Amino acid sequence: MAIIRFQALQSVLGRSIPEVKAPSTKISDYFGQNVFDKSKMKAYMSKEAFQAIVSAGENGTPIERDIAEHIAAAMKSWAMSKGVTHYTHWFQPLTGTTAEKHDSFFEPAPDGSPLEKFSADALVQQEPDASSFPNGGIRSTFEARGYTAWDPTSPAFIFRGTLCIPTVFVSYTGEALDFKAPLLKAISIIDKAAVDVCNYFDKSVTKVNASLGIEQEYFLVDLALFNARPDLLLTGRTLLGQSSAKNQQLEDHYFGSIPERVVAYMQDFEIEALQLGIPLKTRHNEVAPSQFECAPLYEEMNLAIDHNQLLMDLMDKVAKRHNFKVLLHEKPYAGVNGSGKHNNWSLITDTGKNLLAPGKTPKNNLMFLTFFINTIKAVHEHSDLLRASIASATNDHRLGANEAPPAIMSIFLGSQLNDVLDEVESAKIAKKVKEEELMWHGIPKIPTILFDNTDRNRTSPFAFTGNKFELRAVGSSANSANAMTILNTIVADQLVKFKTDVDKLIKKGEKKDLAIVNVLRKYIKESKNIRFEGNGYSDEWAAEAEKRGLSNIKTTPKALDALISEKSIKVFKDTGVFTEREAHARHEILLEEYHKKLQIEGRVIGELVTNVVIPAAVNYQNNLIQNVKGLKDLGLPKDTYSAQLLIIEEISKHVNFIKDNVHAMIEERKIANKMDDTREKAIAYDEKIKSYFAPIRYHVDKLELMIDDNIWPLPKFRELLFIK
Repeated sequence: MAIIRFQALQSVLGRSIPEVKAPSTKISDYFGQNVFDKSKMKAYMSKEAFQAIVSAGENGTPIERDIAEHIAAAMKSWAMSKGVTHYTHWFQPLTGTTAEKHDSFFEPAPDGSPLEKFSADALVQQEPDASSFPNGGIRSTFEARGYTAWDPTSPAFIFRGTLCIPTVFVSYTGEALDFKAPLLKAISIIDKAAVDVCNYFDKSVTKVNASLGIEQEYFLVDLALFNARPDLLLTGRTLLGQSSAKNQQLEDHYFGSIPERVVAYMQDFEIEALQLGIPLKTRHNEVAPSQFECAPLYEEMNLAIDHNQLLMDLMDKVAKRHNFKVLLHEKPYAGVNGSGKHNNWSLITDTGKNLLAPGKTPKNNLMFLTFFINTIKAVHEHSDLLRASIASATNDHRLGANEAPPAIMSIFLGSQLNDVLDEVESAKIAKKVKEEELMWHGIPKIPTILFDNTDRNRTSPFAFTGNKFELRAVGSSANSANAMTILNTIVADQLVKFKTDVDKLIKKGEKKDLAIVNVLRKYIKESKNIRFEGNGYSDEWAAEAEKRGLSNIKTTPKALDALISEKSIKVFKDTGVFTEREAHARHEILLEEYHKKLQIEGRVIGELVTNVVIPAAVNYQNNLIQNVKGLKDLGLPKDTYSAQLLIIEEISKHVNFIKDNVHAMIEERKIANKMDDTREKAIAYDEKIKSYFAPIRYHVDKLELMIDDNIWPLPKFRELLFIK
């Protein structure tokens, strides 16, 4: 193994930087060239077919089967003009990755002659095996049938020479088996709920789109070094390893000059991403060594999430061409910043207004306050559900340190907006005030631009950042659809309740604006506990949060209970986003994923220390024993080799501790594996098996500091963290 380590180190030296050439010097010349977008639809299909697909995307209008035939033929013609021979339904099962099954356009005609065919049936629906994907008990192994169904709101694209058609994935009995189906429902319900509330202020609003910008953080590591670390290879993170003497403590990496090899890689994947219509805008060094970030422009939520899933796949594939491996794990290295996927969420009307940006008039200020306060109220009411939406075994390592938010859900608004809400709450409003003058009598005027009205708070899980809310708690490897489905659902549910409350007051004779303000004041008081401006890492905040009644659930198995609480089931049923069966299935799937990931990590730790670490320690110990024996044979006094004797003894202590604890961990794993209840098993892995990881690592890391560098078999942090 030591030889493999040094071969890996040698293989990353003297490497040339691949030359990257864009198809054009102007991004606008090649942006979206591999996407079947509106311009290409117009060129390849009839006016009737084009209007049908646009209406389906914008209004949810069903597409007739004969029109679908025209669309399928147009897609095939465009794809074949680009040299494509195969197509696939591209979907997002609950594995967390994307899935695809490729079929050829080629079919023999009845007379045996060859032809290329792509029908409406092939476009609209396919039947992959549903039993082989996570389903939480919805499908038995022998009940294999499931369906992928075309999502016309997200355009088809060509990726790696295949026509990819975004689809939802459902069971034979209709339950969602993916992330996209419930997301589309949540997008639809927030559209309707937001339009109903918008019409209090602007009757011309007929549609509200949930908008999303996803900042993607990631690490890069040399591919050869990655392959020499079985823990990175099998789990995505280093389960063992002493911290590098230098890591991020000098704060010299963030926004620093990007290494040449990394720039070449970034340019390469950006070109392909832009060709796929992914509007990447930003690239930079992140805080930790070898950590980076890319960010696109904001898009409609469904498309933004499709693009992010595609981007992660693309980044991984392009990295191999540059002899890199992309690490999307939330915490690949202990002791340095982890990686998140910051979700910047807002609501945009079809009239072009951002509902989370105040306008120039009192009326628009009230409209802004309405959506702003209802969002706060929604997060307050369902903070545990939002916490569950970002819970995973990998994200547990990240939350609560190194600029990642804690497990306590809170909202950061900044001092100016907090003052505004306090003024609204305490203002005295006379019922006789004219409606158009309402905002000037007790309700504060809000500045038009709020981008820099306050400092940032990187410890807040949910922060208002000018004209949007930023959910910082989503992990870098996650599918954002999970958290965004929940956020859209709880805000939509809250907007429906708000309209009900306002309409009740209007029926009692209150003027509309006064009724709105009175309901908002009530919500401000009720949701005050969720607002927090300070240090989310402090012990004082944990104590204060407990006083406020806010949960602090630090690990996934118990956090996931919120998915199936009576309160959550009710909001799922009321909105139609999940059935009770689907909610329980997802709870089961996530618990199973949790304990399986810890099971893999436990097994990898056991194998690594038994087959790699302990043999290296014994090997070095034997060298020392031979050294001591030689010095003894020379007749030298004991004090000349006392240091070696101490090291020999110290190695034995560490080896014995490691061996005993690996054995104990295996025994605990055997007990847990016999448990039938998935939740009990996940908790056992969390509280029992995982408790051995850190102590074993501590003693392994002590051995790493003691053992001859030529003998130590695993690439060290100082080698992994710095791009050569």
